[in-house]
Amino acid sequence: MGRILVLGGTGFVGRAVCEQLARRSSSSRTVVPTRQLPRGNTIRLLPTVDLVEADVHDSSTLQRLLQGCDAVINLVAILHGSEAAFQRVHVELPRQLVNACHGAGVRRLVHVSALGVGPDAPSLYLRSKTAGEAVLSTSGLDVTVLRPSVIFGAQDRFLNLFARLQSVAPLMPLAGSQAPFQPVWVDDVAAAVVQALDTPAAIGQTFECTGPGVYTLSELVRLAGRWAGHERMQIALPGWAGWLQAAAMELLPGEPLMSRDNLQSMQVPNVATPGMPGLAALGITAAALEAVAPTYLGDLFQRPDLDRFRATRS
Repeated sequence: MGRILVLGGTGFVGRAVCEQLARRSSSSRTVVPTRQLPRGNTIRLLPTVDLVEADVHDSSTLQRLLQGCDAVINLVAILHGSEAAFQRVHVELPRQLVNACHGAGVRRLVHVSALGVGPDAPSLYLRSKTAGEAVLSTSGLDVTVLRPSVIFGAQDRFLNLFARLQSVAPLMPLAGSQAPFQPVWVDDVAAAVVQALDTPAAIGQTFECTGPGVYTLSELVRLAGRWAGHERMQIALPGWAGWLQAAAMELLPGEPLMSRDNLQSMQVPNVATPGMPGLAALGITAAALEAVAPTYLGDLFQRPDLDRFRATRS
């Protein structure tokens, strides 16, 4: 494929996908739209990537971006927001994308969703992801869906967050401490996106992207603190206390560390479904958390942004 449009290409997963696409072929082009051209983003250095300032939520812009493309990858997602925000990003954007693909004559689409989707899922996040998948399933396009568990990597907002919190807090009050996760490395998810794109047999299929190990949230927080050198005692919060904590965090400025909708999502085990195809079906051997995370969490507190983070928590 000579020209690929990547929606969400400047994000955490998107950067890894663009790097994988650059390694895959030096002759193809990757088009990455962004509301504002980022400074210091590593994908600016990739010779096969074209960054374009554009609003992908505008239908005419989306169709223009798709002109001349052979495929599109949709990575756009949010973790926090109102019901309207989830609807706009997870449902309306896929619907606009389907219409734009038909208008531009683009048939191939790889879409990253989430584990735990279902019409009766307990959270707005998961129900909106379910509705977005439904839009694609009836689109008439050549669609592959990937459902990752929580994704870790050097720039993640999961293990890094818990490691940083433990560097400034004497103990960790933790809601949903026994919620199970099966973390997957960002490079493995990116490899799955590219492999699915290049595999005709993946059309019409859904793949679950998980790592080899299952951990509770409490175990993941403990490991993040240990590998970063700041492991703290945890206090498992009962449901009502966790709910109040999340509600209070939603009132803080900026993106919340935790929301009530996040807690609702954690009611669904974030682990692989027996019988569903996973990374192995795409020829990928998932990296273990223990093989990757210590290498970046151990260097976390040499990073120049730590003082700024501590200042915001003081």
